[in-house]
Amino acid sequence: MKKIIILLSAFYPIFLQAQKIGGDVIYRRSSLYTLMISEPNRQYASEIQKTFINAPVPDKFNNHLLPARKIPNAVVGRIKKEEKIRIQQANISNYLKKNEIAKQLVAKWFNRSPQGTFDVQLLAERGMYNASDMDVQLAQSSKRGMALLADAGEELIKNTFVIVNDFDYISKEEVANKTKAGLSLLKDIAEMADVDMDTETADELLTTFGKGYVIRTFSYLYQLDWNDSVAAVFYEEYWMDKNSFDEARKAAFDNSDIFKLKLVGYEIAWADLQSTSYTKKSEEELIRTATIRAMDAVIAKLQKKYEVFRTKTPLYSVDPIAAKIGLKEGLEKGDRFEVLEQVMDNNGRTHYKRKGIIKVDKDHIWDNRFMADEDPNNQQSQLDFTVFKGNGKFYKGMLIKQIN
Repeated sequence: MKKIIILLSAFYPIFLQAQKIGGDVIYRRSSLYTLMISEPNRQYASEIQKTFINAPVPDKFNNHLLPARKIPNAVVGRIKKEEKIRIQQANISNYLKKNEIAKQLVAKWFNRSPQGTFDVQLLAERGMYNASDMDVQLAQSSKRGMALLADAGEELIKNTFVIVNDFDYISKEEVANKTKAGLSLLKDIAEMADVDMDTETADELLTTFGKGYVIRTFSYLYQLDWNDSVAAVFYEEYWMDKNSFDEARKAAFDNSDIFKLKLVGYEIAWADLQSTSYTKKSEEELIRTATIRAMDAVIAKLQKKYEVFRTKTPLYSVDPIAAKIGLKEGLEKGDRFEVLEQVMDNNGRTHYKRKGIIKVDKDHIWDNRFMADEDPNNQQSQLDFTVFKGNGKFYKGMLIKQIN
C-alpha cells in the first residue's frame, strides 16, 4: 500500500477554478464505454453499426472505450417491450461478466501493461494531478496519499459507466403500409416510440413517422462498482509498478473476481428526421444522423432519470449566464441547475459548494443536435450556447449540474 500511496501522492493536485488548455475549461468528467447489440439481419444494420463505431464519445465524458464494441443479440422477432428488456438485460449482464469487462475497465484506469504492471498516468491526466514540483517529504506523506487515492477513486474511477445500445430502424414504407391497414396495426409503431396507443396518439404518429427516418434505441446503463473495500484489495494485493514486478500479484489480478458492474437502469429514446428538411441527403446519410441523435437522446434521458449519471458542465460565460449544452443534452424550458464551486481541502480532497440555482431560458435553447445546422429553417441551431436565468456571484469556469 505504501508504494501506491507514495506514487499517487506525487501527483499533488494543482487546483485552478477555471484551468484551461487551448481556451477550453478543464474539469473532471465521468468516463464512458459504449457497446451495441449486433443484429446483422436488421434493416440498415451495417450503416447503424458503422455510425456507432465511428461516433466520438460525447465531449462531456472521458473516452474509456475498450476494443470490443458489439454484443450478440438474444432477441428473436417482435416481442413485447417488457419481455425484450428482460431477455436483453440478462444477455448483456452475462456478456459483461463472461468477458470480465469491469476488470478491463480497471486495468485501463491504471494503464496495465502486458507484463501486469500498473501506473497512475491516466489518473494524473484526468484528475489534474501534477508530480513535477512535488517535495520528497510531501510525496511520502501517507495522510495525503490516502486522501488523494480516495479523491481519485470517488471523483474518477467510481464515475465509470457502460452503456449498451440496442438499435432498431423503422422505414417510412413500413409505416405507410401499416397505416393503410388500419389503426389496429399501429401498435408496433407506438411501442417503438414508447407511448401508449390511443386515437389521439395515432394522428401524431401518422404525421411524425410517415414523413421521416426513425431510429429507436433501448439503452442499458451500468456503473463500475468501485468502493473502499475493492480499492483496498487492489492496492494491497494487486498493485505493482515496473520497478516492483511480482508474478504472484500478476496472477492474483488475473484470477480476481472482485470487480463488478452494477445495473443502474435503462431508457428508451428515438430520433426521426423529416425528409422535407433534408431533401439533398441520401437515405444512408439520414440513417447516420438519426442514429447519432438517438444515441444523444438516450444519454440525455438516462441523465435526467438517474442522478448518479448526471455530468457537470462549466459555465461558458456569466453575462449572459450561459453554457455549451442544449437540445442534444435534452434541455427543456424550466430545467433547473445548481451552480457549483470546486474547493479543495488541505489533504487534496475535492468538494463542491452550491453557489446558486439557475433555470434554462426557454427563448434561448441551443439546438446542438447532430446536423441541426443543416436544416435552414432551424433558428435555434444558429445559437452557440444556451442562456440561463438566475442571480449569484458566478464566474466563468464554475460547474453546473442539473437538479430535479
